[in-house]
Amino acid sequence: MIFGNKTSLLVAAVALASANLAVAQTTLLNASYDVAREFYKDYNAAFVAHYKKSTGKDVKIDQAHGGSSAQARAVNDGLEADVVTMNTTTDIEFLAGTGVVAKDWAKRFPSNASPTSSTMLFLTREGNPKHIRDWDDLVKPGIQVIIVNPKTGGNGRMAYLAAWGYVRKKGGTDAQAAEFVGKLFKNVPVLAKGGRDATTIFLQRNIGDVLVTFESEVVSVDREFGAGKVDAVHPSVSIVAENPVAVVERTVAKKGTAEVAKAYLDYLYSDEAQEIAAKHALRPRSAAILKKYASTFKPIQLFTVAEYFGSLSEAQKVHFNDGGQFDKLYTVK
Repeated sequence: MIFGNKTSLLVAAVALASANLAVAQTTLLNASYDVAREFYKDYNAAFVAHYKKSTGKDVKIDQAHGGSSAQARAVNDGLEADVVTMNTTTDIEFLAGTGVVAKDWAKRFPSNASPTSSTMLFLTREGNPKHIRDWDDLVKPGIQVIIVNPKTGGNGRMAYLAAWGYVRKKGGTDAQAAEFVGKLFKNVPVLAKGGRDATTIFLQRNIGDVLVTFESEVVSVDREFGAGKVDAVHPSVSIVAENPVAVVERTVAKKGTAEVAKAYLDYLYSDEAQEIAAKHALRPRSAAILKKYASTFKPIQLFTVAEYFGSLSEAQKVHFNDGGQFDKLYTVK
């Protein structure tokens, strides 16, 4: 009988230790887009320290990166991410449409659930040997442009919409914009899968004269490849690219991580996180921090998606769905 009690106590002690270990090792998976990997590396360390200080609990953050749309499809198909942090709202709307994230996800956090934004810049070879200054230069004969495939990554969709909007902003019609974007994509030798793949094509495979990518990729390139490998060119006109976030309801319900997942996304709006974002050339929502980093965020005439496309969902249907405008103007090489 005594032996039985000892066994019971031992089993109970092991169960308690296992439970404590499980609590101590709460792990979140953040499914995110390519270009954000360095930002989240720094942000995750800040959040882990903040969470430990404010709750006394440990949390581990794992990352999964890829083209934004490819990531959204992976989560939809079963990747157990607790949160998604994307670079276009359509990818989260897709997950809301399949019930993976909340229908009202955009109202769950401030600023349309987008703690940061970005815009599209050009990266040229050191010294800008082809003298690329604005969008018109990208359609000149003999210029090779590296862009992400708009069907697989938000980076590519924003580049496409930025080029289209540039023509409209100058007073052009949609027909003229279609002609312009068609010329631009004729200068694209290979479509990249995501933002990081585009950078690899440009800098490691040494293909192309100019890379159209997010403003934040400039900092990543300097860190990874060394400063001075590229010149950042700010076009006269570009697009506001919101970086939306959401809790993956399906996963957090299963894992019991809803509270931690919400805290993780809430902290993106803190001064510390906004400061980290600015250091990674992601435009912070905090006006004070944006002003502090004015030398990074040079003035560009910016337009919103709503101005010319209604919404990203409408742009998706018209331009990027199978048989849409992009398929009409781009022939796979």
